[in-house]
Amino acid sequence: MAAFNNVVLIGNMVADPELKQTNGGLSVCSFRIAVQRRYKPKEGEQVTDFIDVVAWRTTADFIVKYFKKGNQILVCGTLQSRNWQDKDGNKRYSVEVIAEEVSFVDRKAKEAV
Repeated sequence: MAAFNNVVLIGNMVADPELKQTNGGLSVCSFRIAVQRRYKPKEGEQVTDFIDVVAWRTTADFIVKYFKKGNQILVCGTLQSRNWQDKDGNKRYSVEVIAEEVSFVDRKAKEAV
């Protein structure tokens, strides 16, 4: 059975990304981007989805160094779901994009590099 899992998004950073280190010393960065849907309802406001993204290693380091709240970012990666328990023992489910590549979108950000 063939499988294909590819996600490409352009959105705005909702908050400044934070870099963390695993116990093994790997860099990991989690952040959320706001992505407007392609269509706009005839009446009402533009619909925006908020997408959780996780980046590892040098991609995580790059994001923390060059991106901050409000910046546009292009994210290419894969969609991943996971089950986990919160601190109260409740079962939780989340879906996130694992970033494999990221890039600048705004012209100002490109000039800053």
